Amino acid sequence: MSGIRPYLKLLRPHQWIKSGFVFVGLLFGHAWQDVLLVHSVLFAAAAFSLAASAIYVINDLADRERDREHPEKCKRPLAAGTVSVTQALLLAGACMLSALLLAYAASTTVLLIVLVYGVLNVGYSMGLKHFVLLDVFIIAAGFMLRILAGTLGVGIAPSHWLLLCGLMLTLFLGFSKRRAELNAMAGRGGSHRQVLDDYDPVLLDKLISICAAGAIVTYSLYTASAETVAMHGTTSLIYTVPFVMYGIFRYLFLLHRQGGGGDPAAALLQDFHLLGAFGGWLVTVLVLLG
Repeated sequence: MSGIRPYLKLLRPHQWIKSGFVFVGLLFGHAWQDVLLVHSVLFAAAAFSLAASAIYVINDLADRERDREHPEKCKRPLAAGTVSVTQALLLAGACMLSALLLAYAASTTVLLIVLVYGVLNVGYSMGLKHFVLLDVFIIAAGFMLRILAGTLGVGIAPSHWLLLCGLMLTLFLGFSKRRAELNAMAGRGGSHRQVLDDYDPVLLDKLISICAAGAIVTYSLYTASAETVAMHGTTSLIYTVPFVMYGIFRYLFLLHRQGGGGDPAAALLQDFHLLGAFGGWLVTVLVLLG
């Protein structure tokens, strides 16, 4: 097992939880009873999981020298030297090829979306990550492409309010990640990530606040919109808003008081409050839409 562990760590399977964004359309589109559609969404989610792992490997290859300057990222397999460059390239290639095959099994539209995701993130790894603000918008775009794969990619019309909410939420997570990196590097951010020299705590806190407020407002408007009420036959989705608010507020607490915020997937899996807020939201939505 010790021989496999570095490769698993390089692939970051815990990050596959981000593919949950693919299921948004299935959940809010009342499509979970369509077996073929469910299969297509599962293929799309698996494709994004493997594509993301391939991108993580490529990003770690590009960042391995800088990661050695980071107190936590220096333990990553490429930075620590436990996986060679050749092995990493072969692993990334196998993951991306598998992702494209799975995406094609879902639909040609999903295949196109996954290709766009791959090209965008390779561009990010190769240099776009050095442009302030654009770097976070590219991170957010990755999440939005997941939502589109699970909606437009399989023939489900997405809600505009949910798309806006997804954009604001993913920007919130992206700017929080940059804030966490600044916290961790204690004034030496540029030695790890060049773009951190262009950010400062005051700017990031303002951007995070705007995005957090935007996510809450757009989700609230979605739950109360006439279109949503007509589609789901209930006005009670608004009662899921407190779960969203609590989750965002808890994330801010972890960011500013607990040294968290750098890894949303790890935070969700490790923090009981975040997990409880997400679980409460999901169960309430399923009950109301069932």
